[in-house]
Amino acid sequence: MKIAILDDYQDAVRHLDCFRLLDGHEVRVFHNSARGLGQLAVRLGEFEALVLIRERTAISGALLARLPNLRLISQTGKVSGHVDVAAATEHGVAIVEGVGDPTAPAELTWALIMAASRKIPQYAANLRDGQWQTASPAPELNTLGRVLKGRTLAIWGYGRIGKMVAGYGKAFGMDVMVWGSEKSRTAAQADGHRAAPSREAFFAEADVLSLHLRLNDATRGIVTANDLQRMKHDALFVNTSRAELVAPGALEAALKDGHPGFAALDVFETEPLPADSPFLRYANVLATPHLGYVERDSYELYFRAAFQNIVEYANGTPKNVLNPEALREQT
Repeated sequence: MKIAILDDYQDAVRHLDCFRLLDGHEVRVFHNSARGLGQLAVRLGEFEALVLIRERTAISGALLARLPNLRLISQTGKVSGHVDVAAATEHGVAIVEGVGDPTAPAELTWALIMAASRKIPQYAANLRDGQWQTASPAPELNTLGRVLKGRTLAIWGYGRIGKMVAGYGKAFGMDVMVWGSEKSRTAAQADGHRAAPSREAFFAEADVLSLHLRLNDATRGIVTANDLQRMKHDALFVNTSRAELVAPGALEAALKDGHPGFAALDVFETEPLPADSPFLRYANVLATPHLGYVERDSYELYFRAAFQNIVEYANGTPKNVLNPEALREQT
């Protein structure tokens, strides 16, 4: 098969052990993102299969209509709104899904919490400039970090990742408070954490607040400007899930207003993040380039499943098909 692997920014995929699964196929790896329907249609027009690295490229119905050779989309992890599944089915394009693991995103969440709380990036950057124990040359920003023990860790969403982050918080002596569905709150209490008494209290009591929700129609924009305004002036807002969980513009305005006072972000509405993004200018924001799953073990897991799905499809025994109706369109 003629296979395209999209958006491999670091040229990492062809160095993975599992890449050998595609031996015998014609594979091209793209290291930059194409922007716009026309560019994508030209780039991808010859390929029979696409391997998507999470949600880095959206596959719309308009694009699918311009890819007559496409028969298969192999998704690393699960499809989460970036592929028009109905259009793919209509055009006879099968979508196969892979697997995931919560470890890497949970660990990154904790790394961001630690780094932001102790101002590690600021101290490290200023040390390179010869400034000892200096968080900022500006006196108003040259403030101390703080420990996590005894403070309140608020977690919205108690799935696999949220549960791991809650465990880290408990190990560090934090008061772990959970908000979410009744099922999530009950599960958190069974694990020895407390359920927030209300949504208002959840935001108001948090010293560190971390989102761990799936993005769907019900959760898009679920965090509002009013929610953020309830946060303490020294609270830290953490988002390693999806930027679209927050209402458009709400976080920028809240950070300017000082409620919350700080943010640690790994996800953005536009990715790669434009150089003129305000989040890169705010001194109270720690921003990372969507690294939640970007590490060696996760890549081996994600791509081994994605490549094995391609092998099974090429062998005539497709597995893990999200839209099996598309297979009937191909016959």
